[in-house]
Amino acid sequence: MAAIIVAGLLSVSSAQAEMTGSHSNDPTAVLDRNLVELFGTEKKALKQVGSQRLKQLIRPQLRRNTPKVQYDANWVDARPAAKGGDEWQCLSEALYFEARGESVKGQFAVAEVILNRVASPLYPNTVCGVIHQGTGKRYQCQFTYTCDGRAEVINEKRIYERLGKIAKLMLDGAPRKLTNGATHYHTLSVSPRWARTFPRTATIGVHHFYRQPGARTVSN
Repeated sequence: MAAIIVAGLLSVSSAQAEMTGSHSNDPTAVLDRNLVELFGTEKKALKQVGSQRLKQLIRPQLRRNTPKVQYDANWVDARPAAKGGDEWQCLSEALYFEARGESVKGQFAVAEVILNRVASPLYPNTVCGVIHQGTGKRYQCQFTYTCDGRAEVINEKRIYERLGKIAKLMLDGAPRKLTNGATHYHTLSVSPRWARTFPRTATIGVHHFYRQPGARTVSN
């Protein structure tokens, strides 16, 4: 299964260039970026006096509405059928084409990487934006399945349904604790050059996970 993230980012300027293929949706981080656009200097004052309180108000609500995750196929399969909008569909498809052969824990970990990228200022601030970054430039995209020239067809419906449930759980605020803020991964069978300089944060299933230096992420 294609599974190397093609972004051999050795600096912020090259951070969009090299991820070969097998980054996250923290609502607080998205809200924070929106505040920059809406309120300008007022947002700075808000951060000084109330940003931590804002996070406390939002995150417990997410956790109350999200069950305690079990990284078990039977548990995920027993969840209600999932559906959603564009962000859910983008994440479900990315998990299918990047990680359908992984363990459930590994699939959650790949979802973490994507959501961690959403939360980082170095990447687009939507799931679809992260996944399709660089698409259209052959082998210069962030996730290979979006630019390898092959038609992407979902044939394994049962696996796709499971991955849709994982996507739903993650978008609803499930904890991102497996990869310690990872923004990159690759399969164990390869050694991309960026892996020599990025700190490795976890190894799960057939993937090593890494965090790009300077890529601040917010894990819940």
